[in-house]
Amino acid sequence: MTRFLRTVSTRRLMAMIAGLIAAIAAGTAIAVAAAGSGPVPKRQSLARAIRAALAAPAVQGISARISFTNHLIDASDIQGADPILSGATGRLWLSNGHGLRLELQGDNGDAQVVVNNRSFWVYDPSSNTVYEGTVPASAQKARASHKQRETLPGVAQIQTDLNHLVKHVALSGAIPTDVAGQPTYTVRVSPRHDGGLLGAAELAWDAVRGVPLRIAVYARGNSSPVLELKATDISYGRVSSGVFRISPPRGAKVVKVSTTSAAADHTQSRLRRQAKGHADVSGVSAVQRHLPFTLAAPARLVGLPRQSVTLLDWQGHPAALVTYGQNLGGIAVIEQTASSTKQLPSTSTSGGDRRGLTLPTVSINGATGQELDTALGTMVRFTRARVTYTVVGSVPAAAADAAARAL
Repeated sequence: MTRFLRTVSTRRLMAMIAGLIAAIAAGTAIAVAAAGSGPVPKRQSLARAIRAALAAPAVQGISARISFTNHLIDASDIQGADPILSGATGRLWLSNGHGLRLELQGDNGDAQVVVNNRSFWVYDPSSNTVYEGTVPASAQKARASHKQRETLPGVAQIQTDLNHLVKHVALSGAIPTDVAGQPTYTVRVSPRHDGGLLGAAELAWDAVRGVPLRIAVYARGNSSPVLELKATDISYGRVSSGVFRISPPRGAKVVKVSTTSAAADHTQSRLRRQAKGHADVSGVSAVQRHLPFTLAAPARLVGLPRQSVTLLDWQGHPAALVTYGQNLGGIAVIEQTASSTKQLPSTSTSGGDRRGLTLPTVSINGATGQELDTALGTMVRFTRARVTYTVVGSVPAAAADAAARAL
């Protein structure tokens, strides 16, 4: 796994950097970290810094203390409810021979992830549930073949890829920094065009070993990260196999996760059938003919022009996706029959020791909806006349609410 992070091709590395922005647009994505007291590397071009990271020798293992910051949702009813939602500190162990172990300490217990070459389990303390599964054999074979065919690009090729990337995003140079007492280079990425509420993203990696040590996401106009995962202390070297020989908490509910090749093949086959059946179904009239309800697709929504109308297959039920505007500042609307949707988490904040995320309610033209308002975007869902509408965008809550009321 650590070798992949250092030997991934330049094109894939560039796609990963750009993908930080795309991930924020999909639902659910950094400013320059202040210099610490550790050493910093010498200044050099971003292309040379990336080439050095890709060419770094593999490390046998990693032991680290980590910090996860999450200010995405500013809601008092989720604080302390879950390490993923409220942020936490924890530990990480990574070994080429044994796998991965991650712990995040929270008020209601520790969230844990343990992965070895053949199996994995994930523990969610908020629901006292363990998710267990087997690592598909195809994934192991893919890793092996990836190592065999990967070749390192030269500095000139990396620079060419960077030149293509900067046409779409603003990209900093390799900024000398330090993370967890290690000399690092930090690269800052920000959208050139309308990025909605996204401000920037940053990735920092060990200048000597090429290992990523920090990733963070910033909202527009905010100098503090809304999401940040970083190492606070790290050591390199072999990790004892005993670190990975731990069992899930006793008494936890166990959920088996299917990851077999047969299941994957079935899913891929179903997706191909859906794509074949719906790839050409677009436009208001064509999509409407496949829907059992009246499509709401005004030509403009809160001042944004309609861009596309596409037919979806939502778990065997026809649904519609209508998009407005462009880039991350746009809005997407999903429309489907109410019977094909699952209810969002309860909005009640009562119940004593009830744990988990609770969403506030919002009135949409007399219908009671639920709203998830985050620093990077908003989601509003409501049901009217047996049709469920989901409005999503990297826009403020007021804009999402207005869009929902205009449908």
